[in-house]
Amino acid sequence: MQPDRLRRSKKAYTTRSVAARVEAAPRGYALLDGPDVVPRPGDVVLARVERLGMHTRLESPVSRRQALFAGDEVLVAYGHRYAPDQFEAEVPDDLRPVHLVAAGGVAALVTAKHAKISDATLLQPLGLLADARGVVTLSRCAPRALTAEPSPRADGPTVIAVLGTSMNSGKSTAVASLIRGLVRSGLRVCAGKATGTGAGGDPNSFTDAGAAAVLDFTDFGFPTTFRLEHDQVRALLLSVVDGLSGPDVDVVVVEIADGLYQRETAALVADPVFSRVVDHVVFAADGAAGAIGGVELLRRRGVPVAAVSGVLTSAPLAMREVRSALEVPVVETSALTEPDVLEGVL
Repeated sequence: MQPDRLRRSKKAYTTRSVAARVEAAPRGYALLDGPDVVPRPGDVVLARVERLGMHTRLESPVSRRQALFAGDEVLVAYGHRYAPDQFEAEVPDDLRPVHLVAAGGVAALVTAKHAKISDATLLQPLGLLADARGVVTLSRCAPRALTAEPSPRADGPTVIAVLGTSMNSGKSTAVASLIRGLVRSGLRVCAGKATGTGAGGDPNSFTDAGAAAVLDFTDFGFPTTFRLEHDQVRALLLSVVDGLSGPDVDVVVVEIADGLYQRETAALVADPVFSRVVDHVVFAADGAAGAIGGVELLRRRGVPVAAVSGVLTSAPLAMREVRSALEVPVVETSALTEPDVLEGVL
């Protein structure tokens, strides 16, 4: 493969570890194609943009939103996608045309979509990227490896997990607000995202809020966590927390993507290790019924809920409904940045 062609391709955020290697040494790569090539989640693929749809921009390795044009060649990663407000998509078993199902650079075949969104941008895979060792995968190039069974120290930092009713319930905003409030309290805070779909927006917002270090599942070579085996999801939670738990860290805040009934999230919350690792939960909800049901479900799982926050706190009536049904504090997302509020909740 011509080095200039690979260099000119638009690289995705999910492929940033691969992109750095290509930039440093662009020679020695080839494309694997043909009917016998079977892509797998995490495989890196060079694809051509055939038709623009919902995603008209591709997030770069440094989180710049690159404009896409029909005919562009892009370097993205195969991965399953779970997004009730957008797409459900799966990795096909051949190099048939697929879709750009996440702006961070995830290629998959759409199997369902929300009625109110546009069709996905169409990609034609040109071949899996390969080097002398075989197919280039995100896990092989990842800066971190999963630890089989990390054990947080007894005197380690306090761990706060943020969960929610669904995507767009306010989880990431709650995490950033928590970080800000804890840093303003004089604490050293690190933050991570254990599950979800690869994108740079959330990690960057955690850094902007004051997190001393940030990790997420993409640092371990996963473009998404949908359809991962439970042992892998469990290891991701433990590895993210362990990787952020330095001797001078006071608090680790970690986001768990999607809703409580999403398969991977449900299994993780039900796992006894979750309650063993997590000291407090802030639950983000987009409505009163979801908040009440979510807190009750977490209680049945033995998970400590310190506060309810999220999108619902923009509606005073919804907050009133939750307060009438639960004894858990309901805290406006913006108030999580206030040290005195956090002291009362945590």
